[in-house]
Amino acid sequence: MSAVPLVARRRAGRTGMTFVVLLLLLLAAGIAHLGLGARYIAPPAVIRALVDFDARNFDHRVIVSLRLLRLVAALFTGAALGVAGALLQSVIRNPLGEPHILGLNAGAALAVVATTALGVSLGDSSFSRPLIAAGGAAALFSLVMALSAAGRAGFTPMKVTLCGVALSTFASSITAAILIFDEQTLLSMRTWLAGDLAGLNWALIQPAAFAALAGFVLALWLSPSLNMLALGDSMARGLGVSLVRTRVLSLLAIALLCGAAVSVAGPIGFIGLVVPHMVRRFAGDDLRAVVPLSALGGALLLLLADIAARMLLSPQELATGVMTALVGAPLFIVLAARFFK
Repeated sequence: MSAVPLVARRRAGRTGMTFVVLLLLLLAAGIAHLGLGARYIAPPAVIRALVDFDARNFDHRVIVSLRLLRLVAALFTGAALGVAGALLQSVIRNPLGEPHILGLNAGAALAVVATTALGVSLGDSSFSRPLIAAGGAAALFSLVMALSAAGRAGFTPMKVTLCGVALSTFASSITAAILIFDEQTLLSMRTWLAGDLAGLNWALIQPAAFAALAGFVLALWLSPSLNMLALGDSMARGLGVSLVRTRVLSLLAIALLCGAAVSVAGPIGFIGLVVPHMVRRFAGDDLRAVVPLSALGGALLLLLADIAARMLLSPQELATGVMTALVGAPLFIVLAARFFK
């Protein structure tokens, strides 16, 4: 028996097992998320509320009317950030590629804050916010890539990381300046800027979910081309991959995913850094497996972070972005020390 098919079967089996485990953990975390709060609701009651809703039951109304929205927001926001991180690390071949570190979240937040302060919108504000955030993310990341490619050394992982951090800080400073001079915008967006899942509504979730779904579908479609791109530009070109089209469409997918996530939950960081590294340990580097697994892993990680944010200082709540930063910042230092020796 050939060794190559055997290795392929083992990897496929490990990928399938990882998918099943993540899905089961996600279901368990989702039920726990719906049951926890000021009023504890047992898991059997949570499941009954979802499968056999009774409008006369107070617990059922709490689950469906109040807590379900936050669960949905956490699931698709985490999934979007996980997939965006996996795409970024593949496109720029940088293990530290992450929307928060490379400026996409800061660009999206700046675009949303600036347009809100100026009163600019593209029609219905709920539908325009994801597109505005995606445009801001794409614009700032394009600037990061342009600056990273300048100079004699050309494009290097170190340069793109440093440019991303610098421009992210610059964009955040402009955002802070706008908020200092516009108190009304500050009052309406201060919790959102910390990265939080509280105070949402379905009108905002729906258009953002469509943008995230479009980015996810595009990421799956681009996965085979990005796998070949990992072999090197010359090899990929020889295999018929259009380098420019693949990278531009990848940027569009990343911008849609980041814009959707930021428009709902604010600039939550480090999900896109942690999840792809964890997924690749079990599923390898094939993006056809990494993309869907990163979606599940990102949703699970953000869901757990939101549970911790709600329960750690109960009855007070922390912003969800605070919890992801507490875990993600030390991990970023560890990864930076490992890859940039």
